[in-house]
Amino acid sequence: MKLLYPFLQFLRHLGYFGPFAMGILDSSFLVLPFGNDLVVVGMVAGNPRGTAWYVLSAAVGSTLGALLLALVSRKLGEEGIRRLAGNKRYESLKYHLGRHAGVAVAVAGLAPPPFPFTTVIAGTAALKYRLWRLLAINFCARATRFALISILAIRFGDEILLIAKSTPFKWGMSIFITLCGVASVFSIAHWLRRPR
Repeated sequence: MKLLYPFLQFLRHLGYFGPFAMGILDSSFLVLPFGNDLVVVGMVAGNPRGTAWYVLSAAVGSTLGALLLALVSRKLGEEGIRRLAGNKRYESLKYHLGRHAGVAVAVAGLAPPPFPFTTVIAGTAALKYRLWRLLAINFCARATRFALISILAIRFGDEILLIAKSTPFKWGMSIFITLCGVASVFSIAHWLRRPR
């Protein structure tokens, strides 16, 4: 938890920009399941009056993270994404995206892990789906998701803060974040490996 505390303090110090920064990280190449959700919940529980700004900040950050992912995916192209995702997964994704790309992006933005958000955004971008549309749908879906979890944070804010301060939660989050860090290293290494 000692390694995590400075990062959380940094995000908290950023105020309304904390969810923005986490959104970029969470929606790009890093593996941070529920990362921005937890930041938004913590911020809203501590300051319910800033809810609209936290939701907007998180949605914009997520959209910028998705933009970075989409630009790299477009450069890799279909073949590069196929190598990264695997043939079977990519063929399934291509079939579904070919018919309902917008719906897939919306579901990816709304659905919690383990829904493959990164794979959907990367595949959609590699298949040359209109970038502005991809980003607009992602923004709306993420804003809806963060608004819903903010409502829950306002309703259960005191209980959430008590749980967050408990020792088991801190240890659990430390282990969870360590695993996400290791997975992120592999994810970034996987993306940096250039397909032949």
